[in-house]
Amino acid sequence: MSVPANLPFSKIRTAAGLAFLAGEMPFAADGSIPEGIAAQTDLTLERISATLATAGLTLADVVSVTVFLTEKEDFAEFNKAYAAHFKDPLPVRATVCSALMAPARIEICVIAALRN
Repeated sequence: MSVPANLPFSKIRTAAGLAFLAGEMPFAADGSIPEGIAAQTDLTLERISATLATAGLTLADVVSVTVFLTEKEDFAEFNKAYAAHFKDPLPVRATVCSALMAPARIEICVIAALRN
């Protein structure tokens, strides 16, 4: 999964035994964004899973998650959708309410531990 040439960042970088993923948003293959925070959360985490797979990793390897939501009222529904994607041991997480650079309601960044 490569980033379009006009965006000045890498989708994934590894260093010091960790994989750092760029913030991911819920864009479908056709560029559309699904309705509702649950669907946006699911798609964002599916996209993250696909990027992790390029390094031989899964969501089980994620140790830290940073979530940006545009609406604090979305938190409970987001949290329910998010929880369906992770098992113990759960990654640490910070969730922030913030404006985003795109029309999506969510952006997620993760750090994963590389496998030996």
